[in-house]
Amino acid sequence: MPAHQGEDLFRETFMGQAMRIVSGNQCLLYPDEDRATQGLPIVLKSMNEERLRQKKEKEEAQKRKEAREEKKKQERRDRGELVTEDRDQEKEKEEMPEDYPFLVTWDDENDPQNPLNWSTGKKVFVTFGICLITVAIYIGSAIYSQGIENVTVDLGVNQTDAVLGLSLFVLGYGLGPMIWAPMSEIPAIGRMPVYIFTLIAFVAIQVPTALIQSLGGLLALRFAAGFIGSPSLATGGASLNDIYTPKKRAYSLGVWGAAAACGPVMGPVVGGFAAEANGWRWTIYELLWLSGGALIFLLFCMPETNSMTILTRKARRIRKLTGDDRWKSAGDIETEKMTPVQIVQMTLVFPFVLTFTEPIVFFLNLYTALVYGLLYIWFESFPIVFIGIYGFTLGLEGVAFLGILVGTVIGFISLAIYLRVHLEPKFDSEAEEDGGEKGTILPEQRLPPAFVASICFPLCLFLFGWLSRESIIWVVPLLCTLLFGIGIYLFFMAVLNYLPDAYPTKAASVLAGNDFFRSSFGGAFPLFASAMYNNLGVGWASSTLGFISLAMIPIPFVLYFYGDKIREKSKYTG
Repeated sequence: MPAHQGEDLFRETFMGQAMRIVSGNQCLLYPDEDRATQGLPIVLKSMNEERLRQKKEKEEAQKRKEAREEKKKQERRDRGELVTEDRDQEKEKEEMPEDYPFLVTWDDENDPQNPLNWSTGKKVFVTFGICLITVAIYIGSAIYSQGIENVTVDLGVNQTDAVLGLSLFVLGYGLGPMIWAPMSEIPAIGRMPVYIFTLIAFVAIQVPTALIQSLGGLLALRFAAGFIGSPSLATGGASLNDIYTPKKRAYSLGVWGAAAACGPVMGPVVGGFAAEANGWRWTIYELLWLSGGALIFLLFCMPETNSMTILTRKARRIRKLTGDDRWKSAGDIETEKMTPVQIVQMTLVFPFVLTFTEPIVFFLNLYTALVYGLLYIWFESFPIVFIGIYGFTLGLEGVAFLGILVGTVIGFISLAIYLRVHLEPKFDSEAEEDGGEKGTILPEQRLPPAFVASICFPLCLFLFGWLSRESIIWVVPLLCTLLFGIGIYLFFMAVLNYLPDAYPTKAASVLAGNDFFRSSFGGAFPLFASAMYNNLGVGWASSTLGFISLAMIPIPFVLYFYGDKIREKSKYTG
């Protein structure tokens, strides 16, 4: 990364902004401030030209969209289908104040401050930071699970009580994004402060967690850690949505998804050996070290990615430099229109509204939640199979989870091939048809990987359940776990790409709702998992999970064929 790009990146980080405040904005100058010190125009003529260009581009895009919709309607009429001309529900129109004469926007189409124009090296660096914090938080659930037996002995509690430390952590990082993710969409706040302040609190909580001597205190701290440390799990996808175009976004989400999979998979590996050697408290110390390292990295290396926030800061600088309070960004204008009640509704209520009023969001969240719940129940079978049947030690039993990681790698390679061979040409053809360089595709084109995933889940569960026996070598059930790794990766990538494409202006909120659903199930299901496997046996317990996953297979197929018609009736889709 060139030196000037490194300075640009550091300027937008928490420490960079802190240095600017301490120095009275005399260091790490922005281009507009630098122009002011040289006596050059602060507001470039190109900014107004860019505003007009964006307005014209939006109008042309709207005309092309209307033409495509009319073409589809005519095709349906020709097939004899009934076409409703007037929708029951008007779409919510995005109100962009293009005609406001003092609107602050990018200097020009190639403005390097625009996250979409960042260099590939800078985008990769930021993506790495998002993946790092995701692993540091996600590993916090599974790393504790390997010390549950030791918790029962150390604190004198039963296993169900000890499992609550896992369940409440997962439930916490399901509830947290319902607040933190919408907050990161408020232009005056942005994403970076949400990441930093919550991660500081997360790291601090690990110290009393490792030292606590009571079950009640342990459970309260585990829930608080999950709740406070949760932004990366929903806001991470929104951050990647900020810096990548739709054509390339799926690759970055693919890498992020692989990082997210590493957390639950590597947790038992790392935590197993620590718990076996030094008890459950050392699993928390490991979490403290990992999250502390991620915090240091983010303090110095994580820039703001929300374009609305970047422009809001730019407008604030121009007002200060010119003494003219009329200069405003679109985010300023949007915020001025919002009452305190509306801000609270946006932060606390809107993710629930999306989840329970949008059929697409509801059914995908339900499927995601069941998959996540099945994963956490199925994890409870690993000690029964690999320790009880095959005689693994606690540390080696954690290694058995690596089969899922290998499956994730296979899933990533498969997804990359699908994107390169199938989806990217569709973007190019759409761009050519629209007469521009930035083609788009129907969001439903993101769903085919979920078709494969929906088959992998039941196949894995049935095979694993009935092939886990002393007469069959341990390698066979381990190989079966590959299928679940492939399935869960492809499924989450389909969902995480589809939902932001279907709801582009509500990405963080819709992903927060998805996170809440899956974490609620993932937190509740382990509470009865051990009893289920002990009473039904590995074969029938796994088969029960397989039958549940079989019932969910139609969901991605239905959305693929009818999702566009469902979206037509929504006021929140793009």
